Amino acid sequence: IRRLLRANEVDVYHSPYYLMPYWPGVPTIVTVYDLIPQLFPEYVSFRARLFFKVTTHLAVSRAARVIAISEATRRDYVALSHVDRSRVTAVPLAAAPHFQPATDTKIEKVKQKHKLAAEYILYVGSNKPHKNLVRLVQAWQEVLEQLESSHHLVIAGYWDPRYSEVCEEVRRLDLESRVHILRSVADEDLAALYSGADVFIFPSLYEGFGLPVLEAMACGCAVACSNRSSLPEIVGDAAVLFDPQKIEEMAQSIRALLQDHVRHQKYRRRSHQRAAAFSWDHTAAETLKIYREVAQL
Repeated sequence: IRRLLRANEVDVYHSPYYLMPYWPGVPTIVTVYDLIPQLFPEYVSFRARLFFKVTTHLAVSRAARVIAISEATRRDYVALSHVDRSRVTAVPLAAAPHFQPATDTKIEKVKQKHKLAAEYILYVGSNKPHKNLVRLVQAWQEVLEQLESSHHLVIAGYWDPRYSEVCEEVRRLDLESRVHILRSVADEDLAALYSGADVFIFPSLYEGFGLPVLEAMACGCAVACSNRSSLPEIVGDAAVLFDPQKIEEMAQSIRALLQDHVRHQKYRRRSHQRAAAFSWDHTAAETLKIYREVAQL
């Protein structure tokens, strides 16, 4: 990369990841996403933590500017990496344009394809420990015990076979008939999956940004999510927030949206409006502004 930068007389090099040439020979910008290996060391091996710490330190220390994907991530990097806060700028992400409310026909087609119940609440994301899915299953049991409902819980997204705790908890609580795990969902099905859900639930303990929440909101889904890290700044007042470590509080947030039709509709309207405030055009414009500033250094 260093040779190519020199041969093409590049003014600024932007690395979208911390694995990069650390002495590229031109002013450099690096994008950072989260600090999970440092904030949740119990989920990561010592070798992985050490590798992350060394490579991120090299990337951030060598970069003229650092782009963080949220204000929460910016604060974390400033606090834990001891980088000058003036060098770190938050530039938010956005949902892809195809995330918008789907037609009833498309929703029904996706429900049949994945053999889903007529009514369901939805989580989209990985099954990594910080996603907090064991507590979600426990909260779902409380919902079912306290609320007469035909809803099912659908957990969809990338499935890491190293983490079997969620499946074990579903079996332990005898919830196989009311919890469905979709380990592979085509991207073209996601908008309909979001649109068909009565509630999108996101109980993560930590997110650098939390893109699935914004995707769900862009599809007009009522959202209940964790009040940790970047999520409050992403959802604003357009979602029901809860403490992700309090199972009853999570369950109450789900019940509130399933029981109260007026509240449910209010949050559906708010979520769609909130998602419209994020766009890739804005992300690109803010990134280009940083390129120009660095090129003049």
